[in-house]
Amino acid sequence: MELKIPPPVTSGSLTFKVNRREPELVSPAKPTPRELKLLSDIDDQEGLRFHIPSIFFYRHNPNAYFDPVAVIRRALAETLVYYYPLAGRLKEGLNRKLAVDCTGEGVLFIEADADVTLAEFEDKDVLRPPFPCFEELLFDLEGSSEVLNAPLILIQVTRLKCGGFIFAIRLNHVMADGGGLSLFIKTIGEFARGCHAPTITPTWERHLLSARVPPRVTQTHREYDEEAETPTEDVDTLVSKSFFFGGAEMSAIRNLLPPNIATNSTSLETLTAFLWRHRSAALRPDPNKEMRFMLIVNKRHRLKNPTLPPGYYGNAFAFPVAIATARDLTEKPLEFALRLVKEAKASVTEEYMRSLADLMVMKGRPMFWTDGAYLVSDVRNLADIDLGVWGKPVYGGIGKAGVVGFPGCSFFVSAEDRNGERGILVPVCLPEEAMQRFVEELEGVFNGQSVVSDIGGNKINRKLVMSCL
Repeated sequence: MELKIPPPVTSGSLTFKVNRREPELVSPAKPTPRELKLLSDIDDQEGLRFHIPSIFFYRHNPNAYFDPVAVIRRALAETLVYYYPLAGRLKEGLNRKLAVDCTGEGVLFIEADADVTLAEFEDKDVLRPPFPCFEELLFDLEGSSEVLNAPLILIQVTRLKCGGFIFAIRLNHVMADGGGLSLFIKTIGEFARGCHAPTITPTWERHLLSARVPPRVTQTHREYDEEAETPTEDVDTLVSKSFFFGGAEMSAIRNLLPPNIATNSTSLETLTAFLWRHRSAALRPDPNKEMRFMLIVNKRHRLKNPTLPPGYYGNAFAFPVAIATARDLTEKPLEFALRLVKEAKASVTEEYMRSLADLMVMKGRPMFWTDGAYLVSDVRNLADIDLGVWGKPVYGGIGKAGVVGFPGCSFFVSAEDRNGERGILVPVCLPEEAMQRFVEELEGVFNGQSVVSDIGGNKINRKLVMSCL
């Protein structure tokens, strides 16, 4: 195959080349059924009709005498025998209903080499989103990111000079959520280690999350409020940064709360409420504007009637919304935002999920409301994915902040800082000036200052006792 040599990728003083071979289609290693399989009514909503990228960095294993590209390519073909719908193509039917045509055509696969070492990423502190080379490490082939009639997965495996490698994957989100993606990649790892079958057999069973007959919306789903059309306006340049929250940072945030509330709140709840509040202040919206927060609430293991099989890899979550005016959110204490977050999280019952599926059918699979919205998804489970003899990744998680057409989305990634402390890494995307204010907001909290800003940039006194960074 012809070797493609693009221009160097540069981030500050980190410059390197990525040489890619021609993309190929990897199909299942054995014949698979040709059939049309309907997606669930949770899967095919408008807000999931995009491709979501993830990336994993693996160290060199001196005891591994295998080419990671060859091993992963073979393991992928064997995995697709069991996950054969992922080798098909999506079709759209009546009422925008999606189904996968199990053609067995395969998924896109790119073999590449980069003249850089993993140590260089670590030395330059760029082993976190936004990655300096992301577009080269997961190359966007023309037409490959379409929702219909396009490959459902794109994988690029890039060898590094040190013997390590990068595994990058982009998945059509209607086919699987983070838990489903984790099952799929872990199965690739099992075949890479020489297994002959998956530990957890994948199951389709998408009817388990399809609408009832007749459909009936019994819950309030304000995340799908009908959004008024607004004139298109020029927006500031968007900037992405990642923020690390270790023990000291989480202690500082909890110190903003009454002790009884801090003790009875999870790290996820506490951090999301904090980010929602300070991100909103940095944006400086109109004081009366509704600011929305949505948290991905996964029900994969909590549905009872019926339960989902262990190998279910479809989307099994909702993103309930918390709503507050910008004034209330930024001027009231943090426990106000935290209470709203916890109430939204608790609202996702089994009936909520059934009602959500029914709403999709009755309202034509709408998009969630994005104006003034901030969405958070916890993907820390991706950090433990073992791809065979190379062990767990140095970094494993989402490739960047935001999703297609919606920058107001952050993902919680499990990561280590330079001192080896494990914490939560959160990529954030904001307009340039808002990002500057957001950084100042966080520095004010973590440096022990007794003030935070409201939406007008005014300082509000707070009695704080906080740890330093």
